[in-house]
Amino acid sequence: MMTAAVADKASSEVKSLYERALEAADSGAFDQALEDLEKAHELDPNDSDVIFKLAYFLDLRGDDERAVELYEALAHSPKTHENVLLNLSVLYEDAGRYDEAEELLHRLLSAKPNHPVGRMYYRHVDSSLDMQLEDDSEKRVITRNLLLETPITDFELSVRARNCLKKMNIRSLGDLLKTTEAELLSYKNFGETSLHEIREMLGRKGLRLGQTADEAHQAQRKELLKNVSSSVPETVLNKPVADLELSVRSGKALQRLGIATIGDLASRTEAELLGVKNFGQTSLDEIKERLVNFGLSLRKMD
Repeated sequence: MMTAAVADKASSEVKSLYERALEAADSGAFDQALEDLEKAHELDPNDSDVIFKLAYFLDLRGDDERAVELYEALAHSPKTHENVLLNLSVLYEDAGRYDEAEELLHRLLSAKPNHPVGRMYYRHVDSSLDMQLEDDSEKRVITRNLLLETPITDFELSVRARNCLKKMNIRSLGDLLKTTEAELLSYKNFGETSLHEIREMLGRKGLRLGQTADEAHQAQRKELLKNVSSSVPETVLNKPVADLELSVRSGKALQRLGIATIGDLASRTEAELLGVKNFGQTSLDEIKERLVNFGLSLRKMD
């Protein structure tokens, strides 16, 4: 039998691994995040937060079968979180299991009849029952696009946050996911309180600020890896930006942009860096000089 002391220790370790996994994911280290979540799940197979995040990251990595297995474990709970039902319904739909997807969304809408995303997904699944798309990737794109088109007004945000987003011409969830934390904070009257509020709202949906921008940068980085001179090995691109030994101001600017490696930095443009609050020409020149030492430069505008 497990003693109270042993149980407390295990619980503390699970929490530590979970928090470390979230930090790793925020910095783009998804392999490390998955490894930590797997360890946490082994220590406590019933921790719902760990199960959800593990399922979510496995889904992103394309391991649909395991993601479904984990989501289903959570879906059997009478107090299932809405994101479990939404994410599992998408995976069911991708697998052509439309009746099961419809059943999950019916559960969600029975509890929250006006849930905007749930209603949108339900309409899509309902139409899929009559007209099955041949290409699974096409279905995923359509579902994703429907979500990104959700108006900001459909989400619960304070008046101040709504007004700031409106003035910044951020009208939909897709617009918000293209926007970084640094860009929001650089806007007049937009403070940490509104930022925290938006972070929390997106986090509940398994999303984060700058997510689609990061996806674009990852694609640019892949292109960079293909085109970069053979004299710059991938091991250099994967080095942490700390190896550049930048000033505190420059280092903080890169942290705000979520830039973790030298390769990530080289995939950015001068305009992106200069758009960060308190980042000036001196910091830009410093970064360009340090990159040259590694045989690299910032990405040129298309």
